[in-house]
Amino acid sequence: MLSFLFHSFAWLCVSYVLFLVVQLVRIFLNDCDLILSLYERWGKRPEAVLAGKVVWITGASSGIGEAIAYELAKAGARLILSARGEEDLRRVANKCRELSPISCRDAHLVLVLDLLDTEQHGPLTAKAVEQNGHIDVLINNAGSSQRAVVLDTDLKVDRAVLELNTIGTVSLTKCVLPHMVERGQGSIVVISSVAGVIGSPGSASYSMSKHALHGFFNTLRMEVAENGVTVHMVCPGPVDTPYFKRQFGPVLGKGPEVIRDPGKKDRTRVTAERCAQLTVVALANRLDEVWISKNPILFFTYMFHYCPLLANWLGKRIGGNRAKAIKAGEKVIDDSFFSSMKKTE
Repeated sequence: MLSFLFHSFAWLCVSYVLFLVVQLVRIFLNDCDLILSLYERWGKRPEAVLAGKVVWITGASSGIGEAIAYELAKAGARLILSARGEEDLRRVANKCRELSPISCRDAHLVLVLDLLDTEQHGPLTAKAVEQNGHIDVLINNAGSSQRAVVLDTDLKVDRAVLELNTIGTVSLTKCVLPHMVERGQGSIVVISSVAGVIGSPGSASYSMSKHALHGFFNTLRMEVAENGVTVHMVCPGPVDTPYFKRQFGPVLGKGPEVIRDPGKKDRTRVTAERCAQLTVVALANRLDEVWISKNPILFFTYMFHYCPLLANWLGKRIGGNRAKAIKAGEKVIDDSFFSSMKKTE
């Protein structure tokens, strides 16, 4: 009897170790966190959940926002597309009509929005509700990045990044939220960043703004859960978009000293299309927080959560060298810590 119990326990231990090894391999091979990858395979299909839903997307004229618009159009959602550039928005809207089911082709609305002009957020929300009857989902995607070491960054840049990425997003959400609470349903999606859950040397202002989003929206999730409103944090790592062209630098009006080399294909970056696919999966399955990134950043994010002592030790050694290289205007690693950069001309 004791021998049987011993062998059973041994097999149980071996099985558990093998399970952990398999999951570790999955982490290294995946471009998203383990839970999201499982829901992508076995969870609800976006078209089954989001068809006919009214979805407002900010920053919809390019990059991740544009790609999300196309994914939702294919799923049959009715879209409100917002950004500052009306011409680009109309281009995106036209493509969305081509991708949409016939019943939704005339349902997409273009609504020009400046996230910094908070006085207009209320009237624009009222217009969106008037045109569509209601808003089911708000996807807060608009924002910008920043690159400069802390010692070189003017305080005006810190304020500007915070105003755009955090205050602007909070302002629009506060305008839409009462409508959702009154209806007893709704979803708020925030396109944050891996830099919102771990530090990002050379982008402290950006990381600050994203950490602030997590503090606000994680609290909001708890406050409005009983009202039927869900809040979802999407945290991409490096994504292959034109985003880096519009980064803040060390002073207002001046771009960063280094940019990512646009001519080099970067295997550590997720495409905007893939990021959009996974974002829509997260929304359809109501996942509170997801990470979308290739390795080594995905593994580094896991390390910061489950092995912070080692992660901080490693981060201090990588971050210091990276900050020195940025300050000197040399080739340095980008958000992924490993990709090519070049000095701006």
